[in-house]
Amino acid sequence: MSLRVTPGMMHMQLTRNLNKNLTQMSDLQNQTATGRKINKPSDDPVGITYSLRYRSELSANTQYQKNVDSALSWLDFNDTVLSQTGDVLNRLKELTVQASNGTNPQTALDAINNEVVMLKEQLIDIGNSKLNGKYIFNGENYTSIPYNTADPAFDAKTVVTDTGEVRYALGVGVTLPVNISGNEVFGSQTDTDNIFSVIDRISTALSTGQYDDVAAELTSIDSRMNQVLTIRSEIGARVNRVELVQNRLKDMELNVTDLQSRTEDADIENLLISSKINENIYQASLSVGAKIITPTLVDFLR
Repeated sequence: MSLRVTPGMMHMQLTRNLNKNLTQMSDLQNQTATGRKINKPSDDPVGITYSLRYRSELSANTQYQKNVDSALSWLDFNDTVLSQTGDVLNRLKELTVQASNGTNPQTALDAINNEVVMLKEQLIDIGNSKLNGKYIFNGENYTSIPYNTADPAFDAKTVVTDTGEVRYALGVGVTLPVNISGNEVFGSQTDTDNIFSVIDRISTALSTGQYDDVAAELTSIDSRMNQVLTIRSEIGARVNRVELVQNRLKDMELNVTDLQSRTEDADIENLLISSKINENIYQASLSVGAKIITPTLVDFLR
């Protein structure tokens, strides 16, 4: 038994095929316009999961790189401030050596003492150094000034700075402390080489002309200078570590971006060719369809 093909069936089949060709052409043109082969989840359900994962990794990587930049800024500032501290200690040592010479008259000792007092004030200023509004030598309590000279009971050698660590997240499960406490740099109340205690003893000896007492402080100055150099070496090691992390994050960004591009980006050359082919197919479908459905009842009556 033969199947009778009616004009209605021909119209339905033609419409279905035209809509199919139109949808394909529209999808290709949309991919060409956006440059992406995944514009909605249904385009590639598996690919979209990878795409979202890559985007999440890139977003986290961007934040880690910002943290690295902040960590490097803090560490570099620490090194700069420690270098200034070293300069002050070197000058203090020069003055101490000069003052320990028993041939200096009291007037010369008084002049040296005046400069020693100025060096102490300079060290206090260094101890109150701020970066982006944060006091770098007061640990996690970085909003409070560590060496508060406005306090009537202030005595630099008795100050206890916060020992909490300021850490930056540089990767998944990777954090690095970037700060040092003021007591580490200048000495705690119990340290014999607390630089503020040393300066006070030198100042007292200078004002009374005790040359031997001045000379006795050279050992403490050398000890504190060595401590500052040790801390600077630790800062340098941390900088090297952060720079290695920075390079790794940049490499990871390139790799993940490449993977994301392979997953999401469209092949423009092939798209242009396919889009043109589908456009021609659609136009041909319209032309053929127009000829197929042209006959009407009037045509048969003729």
